[in-house]
Amino acid sequence: MDKKIFNEVEEKMKKALGNLKADFAAIRAGRASSALLDKVFVDYYGTPTPVNQVASVSIPEPKMILIQPWDMKMLGAIEKAILKSDLRLTPNNDGKVIRLILPELTSERRQELVKMARKKAEDAKVVIRNIRREYNETLKKMEKNHEISEDDQKRSQEEIQKLTDKYIEEIEKMFEHKEKDIMEV
Repeated sequence: MDKKIFNEVEEKMKKALGNLKADFAAIRAGRASSALLDKVFVDYYGTPTPVNQVASVSIPEPKMILIQPWDMKMLGAIEKAILKSDLRLTPNNDGKVIRLILPELTSERRQELVKMARKKAEDAKVVIRNIRREYNETLKKMEKNHEISEDDQKRSQEEIQKLTDKYIEEIEKMFEHKEKDIMEV
């Protein structure tokens, strides 16, 4: 198979996996993690900016996130952004820092988080399959235009299928790990 095409396919699939990792990091699993705030944006002089770019975020305790803005005027904006987010956390603002105390997850909330993780994993699988389909169509066109032989096309499609299977399996492992992480009491 054309190395260039193979590398493009693999690069796109790796990117899909990276996006899933980022999505999973933003799903709370009972322990505090600064990644929970990765998708929380605050209005910083008219520009939506991630919280970690306007404040230092630390984890002083397993169930607490401490946010210390570099500009104290941002305290209220950060608090509002957290309240508007889907984190379901109430920020405690003492005028200097914001504390986020993570409550124990109920079994219902754990189930919701597993469903959310499952959906993100399924979405990632769809992305992987779409990449496979896109490149298989490219290979068929190349064969039709006599740029590659029929044997090369079939061989290339088999290689792409192997890559697809590898990344789908990786997504499954990531989901199983995240599910275990969420359900751990």
